[in-house]
Amino acid sequence: MKSLLVRQVLILAALGLVPGIGQAIYFRDKVSWRSPVPASEMVTVTQARAWGENAIWVDARPDNEFARDHVPGALPLNEDRWVARRLRNEAQLPNVFVLEGGWEEWLKTRK
Repeated sequence: MKSLLVRQVLILAALGLVPGIGQAIYFRDKVSWRSPVPASEMVTVTQARAWGENAIWVDARPDNEFARDHVPGALPLNEDRWVARRLRNEAQLPNVFVLEGGWEEWLKTRK
């Protein structure tokens, strides 16, 4: 009885892996583990820089990356896009965006 249960669990686990492995092989580097950010939630570095001190920066990268370097005046908050969504919805702050290209794009345009 116990061996039958173990065998069934292993079969179900194997069947669950097959689609994931197939997708990884078929799409290779195109597999994305993140959902795309809608364009309405994005802002370019140029737009963001134009806001100057009127913007409050929230840096959602891991703490060690924030410690290495960050947008001047940014607040560290080790989270993801859900923070922007919650600020928009729950705090009723309509002008909350995700920086297009992220920190890497900011660095490219640093003066």
